[in-house]
Amino acid sequence: MVPAHEGRAAEPVYRPILANRRGELEALGHLDDDVAPLLAPVLQVSVLNSYTLDVLGRLPAGLLPGVDVTDLPDAPETELVRWGVPLVPVIGLADSDRRLVAHGAAARAHAHRALVRLRVGRDRAGPDAATAAAERIWRFTRLVPEQCDLLLDAGDVCCAADMRVAEPRLRRLREWARRHAWRSVSVAAGGMPPSLTRLPTDEPVRLDRWDWRLWLRLADLGVGYGDYGVGSAVPGADQPGDRLPTVRYTTDDAWWVYRWSRRGGRGDDRFADLCRALVSAPHWPAAGADFSWGDHELVRRARRGAGAGSASNWAAWSTSHHLAHVLAALPHPGRETRPGPWRSGQAGPERGRPARPHRGEARRAG
Repeated sequence: MVPAHEGRAAEPVYRPILANRRGELEALGHLDDDVAPLLAPVLQVSVLNSYTLDVLGRLPAGLLPGVDVTDLPDAPETELVRWGVPLVPVIGLADSDRRLVAHGAAARAHAHRALVRLRVGRDRAGPDAATAAAERIWRFTRLVPEQCDLLLDAGDVCCAADMRVAEPRLRRLREWARRHAWRSVSVAAGGMPPSLTRLPTDEPVRLDRWDWRLWLRLADLGVGYGDYGVGSAVPGADQPGDRLPTVRYTTDDAWWVYRWSRRGGRGDDRFADLCRALVSAPHWPAAGADFSWGDHELVRRARRGAGAGSASNWAAWSTSHHLAHVLAALPHPGRETRPGPWRSGQAGPERGRPARPHRGEARRAG
């Protein structure tokens, strides 16, 4: 097998952290070959199965995913070099010595590099302790700093208060990172609430993208961008599926959440009604169905050209649009302006209403 990273024309500009569920993997599988090299997804593998390995082997040319097996047992079958597919090992500061050795072997087998994921809330340590942890990683993996990308993962950032706490921490970590010759440094956060079940139904609801706002506030640091796609950063969160037909639609500063419970008629009719509301909304992109594979599938449902699908399909179409939107929004090397219908700071009429804070969420009122 030819490694997927060979012949890449560009370095990644976007590191989405995604669960290894069918919806997210399907969205990655439908990326266009010309944009795939701009993504470096981080797949969080909590359950190892044949479907995941099969999809990893069939990803678009130029797409080289990072794979995080922190949630899997430290056993021979979770050694990434045994999987037989091109990937980048994702290394945690608390990984065992044995796992670090295995990650080093995986890095040398494919990309000759690794991604070190420092979780801001979990890996609490001062600069000297963080340096000691990084040096331990390099020693056991037999890698050097220039072969390692650093991902500063702020986790759940769902309100202004969360952002005020995360920003100074990330600035201190970025200052620490300057001590070492990392290949690159990126910041990731997740702004999607862990559950949408309390949101109103049958109307689009606007949710702020606090992860995107946080990254914009850190623009002076020159760090790359990452997020949790349309999912939540909260472990075990009730996402992305919902028993109701649900689409999480990304725009510049917000997600528009469509949860449809209208009764009468078949389930296909209900989802078609949801899609018709979406494609007629002001935040529907000018490119329409051509914006992404996910947008194309949503248009088909709006025209009743296909069935409603399942929660995995809704997650796949939402994720596909999200990946395309973020890539259109981010600056690419050698490009002065971004493509697509959206421009930073562009305002337009918005239909629907913002989400109401619910009981127990007072701290998120910011």
